Amino acid sequence: MINKILLGTGISVSQIGLGTVKFGRNQKMNYPTAFSLPSDKEILTLLDCAEELGINLLDTAPAYGTSEERLGKLLNGQRHRWVLCTKAGEEFMNGESYFDFSASSLRKSIERSLKRLHTDYLDIVLIHSNGEDKKIIEQDAVFSTLADLKQSGLIRAYGMSTKTLEGGLMAVDHSDIVMVTYNPIHTLEQSVITHGKQKNKGIFIKKALASGHLQKIAGDDPVHTAIHFIFQQPGVSSIIIGTLNETHLKHAVQCANHALTDL
Repeated sequence: MINKILLGTGISVSQIGLGTVKFGRNQKMNYPTAFSLPSDKEILTLLDCAEELGINLLDTAPAYGTSEERLGKLLNGQRHRWVLCTKAGEEFMNGESYFDFSASSLRKSIERSLKRLHTDYLDIVLIHSNGEDKKIIEQDAVFSTLADLKQSGLIRAYGMSTKTLEGGLMAVDHSDIVMVTYNPIHTLEQSVITHGKQKNKGIFIKKALASGHLQKIAGDDPVHTAIHFIFQQPGVSSIIIGTLNETHLKHAVQCANHALTDL
């Protein structure tokens, strides 16, 4: 697996990251089929597989149910091997999402994530947007809060997981890393990737496989189709793949290696 330095941060991330929402949450998910939460043993096996494949980036969030707690327990003694990306601003409780972007709430969320993940620093923290990206950036001043936490050494880099084109462009201008949706059936945020490259900012891709719905239009191998399509954009730093399946993860890495070699 090829790694890429996130310019301005010094953080080296694998160009495929492992999304861990399925480690801790299976309620109100936009996947085509239901799934059961994995056992600790199954998670450890998948993490071992990811490491063997050269993956070092793990993506989690408080809104991912028990994902942070489970990772913290299972990564005990192995924290140094991983780049941990978590989020703040969204909570998922009793089957519903709740949002709070105030400075006090963000600080409390990050302090809790540090405890849950059994670490004294977080590599990356992203604001977990509710869709009102512009308001969150301008009125809630979330990036000044995260900048203070970066200055204090609690986080190494920060940004936003955005939901709008305008918000993505603004986040590129005011933070280190932006996570956007981009795949063969959703290209609206392509200009965010381009802008990120121009500004030497990190760009993470979420929903690369359209939450499992890409099969409908991508033929027999939607993973190959999506990954090759996404890496045609030179500004992409890493594609986050959320899976519980080792074979699926291996195939994604294989497709990424081929795509990056072909560039």
